[in-house]
Amino acid sequence: MPDALALADAIRQRRTTATAAMEAALDAADQFRGIGAVRHVDAAMGLAAAAEIDARIAAGDPDMLATPFLGVPFLMKDLGAAAAGLPKVAGSRWVERHGAVPAVDDDLTTRFRAAGLVPFGLTTVPEFGLALSSEPAIGPTARNPLDERRTPGGSSGGAAAAVAAGIVAVAHATDAAGSTRVPAACCGLVGLKTTRGATPTGPEFGNHLFGIASELVVSRSVRDSAAALDALAGAAEGPEPDPALGLPARGRLETPVPPLSIGCVFDAPDGAPVAPERRAALESAAAALETLGHRLVPLQPAGFADWLDTSDRVFAAIIAANFARNFAGVRIAAGELEPLSAAFIAAGEQMTAGELYTAVVEAAKVAQGVARLFRNVDVLLTPMLSGPPLAIGSFPLGHSDIALQTRRMRDFAPYAALANVAGVPAITLPHGVDAVGLPLPVQLVGPMGADALLLRLARSLEKVAPFAHRFPIAGLPA
Repeated sequence: MPDALALADAIRQRRTTATAAMEAALDAADQFRGIGAVRHVDAAMGLAAAAEIDARIAAGDPDMLATPFLGVPFLMKDLGAAAAGLPKVAGSRWVERHGAVPAVDDDLTTRFRAAGLVPFGLTTVPEFGLALSSEPAIGPTARNPLDERRTPGGSSGGAAAAVAAGIVAVAHATDAAGSTRVPAACCGLVGLKTTRGATPTGPEFGNHLFGIASELVVSRSVRDSAAALDALAGAAEGPEPDPALGLPARGRLETPVPPLSIGCVFDAPDGAPVAPERRAALESAAAALETLGHRLVPLQPAGFADWLDTSDRVFAAIIAANFARNFAGVRIAAGELEPLSAAFIAAGEQMTAGELYTAVVEAAKVAQGVARLFRNVDVLLTPMLSGPPLAIGSFPLGHSDIALQTRRMRDFAPYAALANVAGVPAITLPHGVDAVGLPLPVQLVGPMGADALLLRLARSLEKVAPFAHRFPIAGLPA
């Protein structure tokens, strides 16, 4: 299977080297510069780290040889976990002017490196992750390599574009309202949003966001995502208790899943309807699951309406509070922030402690409601996107209407934010293509701790409808 693990195996078997893989990734980043996937490249950093790995391989270092992603080039997201020496700016001119280059790795980045991955750059995000596209005013505009007129999604859009184009086989992603899953869905990739607390957000917890955010990867295969979960999850050192995730996930992918009850919802309760070809993909996935021995339980979209509305409010409140905290007492010059970011700061400054506490309690009630739903079904099958990837420019940040922005996000990805607010795992993967070759994604959602189960179920669907990636992975031997 052509994926990150295959590239690692090629390096382990001496069919190529970490240095050759890095050189190929750097060449691909230059070749695909026009899609705006990569905001910053540090070739010297990547080549030096790859050379060190090659030296350890030559010396027969057993610890290095055992890493799952041995020598695989890797791109960090310009938001979330920081990597030493990579100037993360969160897509913002203000941070670009006033921020500092990280001197040390965050906990998650330490685990990425320990898994054998070799960071060498940062991928494009919208300013502070506030859109399901990746078009920051400071540039570049990330474009979908499958159709450059369309977005690769957001906020991990640069990461997804880089993986879909083959610049790298796997890339760092974060998800606070679908920001891993939406880009994966736009680009024909696998995106897992983990159970709350599964992976570390320390040592500074800058991306904690009351637990709605999670960090992992976008990948080309379920097994890559499973291997990433195995390498990154567990012992996250708070603030949530360490959840039981059913690890190791990768080694159990091919173990048949016992019969499950699959709750199926094929449309959104309001807003933009799910396009017919996307509904057909959901029905196809449901039929495949039924053939595999699972029981389908039809669910009405209306039953999710209150949870989705609440999830939108909770997301907006938490983001606003985070902005108010981060920009307290900060002087901001004209043009340093996009208008929507300024609106979130103002909303956070005006929010009372009682209003924030109400949002946190509402999130707890959503989590309780979703947990009770899982008394009757084991897993949910839902739409990931209502339609194809949107045109570039569909998620502008040059306005101050927070409600409009959350509505646009909800219309495009109706069931995305629910998993974040409820704290449950959710995974998207492609299940076919439309008439013009764009991926048709589906989403599986499970109860807390069901990450490994979702990966096994996703693997069973991946085998039924494998996705043919258009671009080869840079550096992977034929």
